[in-house]
Amino acid sequence: MFVITTFVLSSLLIILLSFFVERVSTGRLSRKLPPGSFGWPFVGESLSLLKATANGVPERFVIDRLAKHRITSAFKTSIFGERVVFLCGPAANKFILSDKNEKFVPWWPGPSSKMLGPSILTMKGEEGLLQRKILGTFFGPDNLREFVGVIDEVARKNIEYQWKVKEQVETLVAVKAYVFESACRLFVNVDDPRLFSRLSINFNIFLKGFFGLPINLPGTRFHLAKKAANALTRDFMMLVNQRRMELERKKALPKQDLLTHLLAQVDENGKFMPEIVISKNLLSLLFAGHESTSCTLTLAIKYLGELPHVYEKVLAEQQEIAAAKPPGQLLDWEDVQKMRYTRNVVFEVLRLYPATNTVFREAIDDFEFTGYNIPKGWKIACSASLVHKDPVLFSSPESFDESRFDNSGPAPYTYLPFGGGPRMCLGKELACLEILVFLHHLVVNFKWDPAMPDERIRLNPVPTPAKGLPVRLLPRK
Repeated sequence: MFVITTFVLSSLLIILLSFFVERVSTGRLSRKLPPGSFGWPFVGESLSLLKATANGVPERFVIDRLAKHRITSAFKTSIFGERVVFLCGPAANKFILSDKNEKFVPWWPGPSSKMLGPSILTMKGEEGLLQRKILGTFFGPDNLREFVGVIDEVARKNIEYQWKVKEQVETLVAVKAYVFESACRLFVNVDDPRLFSRLSINFNIFLKGFFGLPINLPGTRFHLAKKAANALTRDFMMLVNQRRMELERKKALPKQDLLTHLLAQVDENGKFMPEIVISKNLLSLLFAGHESTSCTLTLAIKYLGELPHVYEKVLAEQQEIAAAKPPGQLLDWEDVQKMRYTRNVVFEVLRLYPATNTVFREAIDDFEFTGYNIPKGWKIACSASLVHKDPVLFSSPESFDESRFDNSGPAPYTYLPFGGGPRMCLGKELACLEILVFLHHLVVNFKWDPAMPDERIRLNPVPTPAKGLPVRLLPRK
């Protein structure tokens, strides 16, 4: 009896001490944290989130916890070894995304982000804002006008060598080749076939390990990805040095590509960007733009193959643009502006499958939201798919309806495929440009049928068809 009593009292004491330590570790004893659970030791609720993501419904992780705790605005959890608070709904999205480094700084889950090094994706505070300011001018309207011709050349080449020579194409593979070559042309203007091949091989190794388990042992994908990231950085550093010498000899123009742009820019203190930061920015932007653009373009091709009425409207719009141009003439900025219906189709694809589903931040200090107190250092998250699939915000949210984007489109902070606020994706217009130009050439040359009509969409972490979307091509006469 004594042993049992001692065991019970000891257990109660451990529970009370754990409760006390938890309260102390989060600040004040009287703090009102959001409801929720930290799940299992070490893993927290990470497995539940990964399961929902693997099933293509990441919003279920959020919806289930809101329903379980009978709340609508916030819940706490533990994922990726961190204490995280999900803030939910348009008001929460605005609260997080409109912040100007006063309450939050960017945060990435897991150790993989360290491969990117000091860059626009990882730098925090004023340093990060300065990077955005320098890079933002490259993605402005004046430069985008100049990009159309380059992108059109790459799209035509991809259609010629990846599509016209085949009866069936694995869409994701062909699209990734197009997006990677477009980025290499615009970012570093690579024309050496051997260098381009080396960059492509190392970049694919890097991608496979970046999204894998962070086990840094020889032979693992993570270990190989780190080696590939280092190899990419070395190649970019080589290109930086070459381009600097070309600039000094007046052989390169400041607007030639992103690399030249970064070398020519100075910050508010008159300092040039360090070469290692330029190299890491090239890697980070190549990474960010490649996966999101590739998956969105692939899914747009999927829906056009499944929805004949949408395909026919896109075809009519693109044929009208093609008919107004002499044979062989490249598309220009004005042509892209006429692709209004096609753009709405792309926007609806992004509503159903946002390339970046969850935005993470880290709290700089304690803050309060809807009566809850969130401690400094905790991670904050908001879910794009939660609002995208909300029937109150979008009627029949699981249905494809491109007309949602007619006129003014969705209400602010209900549509978040590119994030929002001062840290909205810098490359969103470039991504749309690459997608629209490619779709123009694809639809005027082909109709297609999905070879696997019931192919599942997986999120790893970007949404892609599980088998790469093989399609049977029907050339247009």
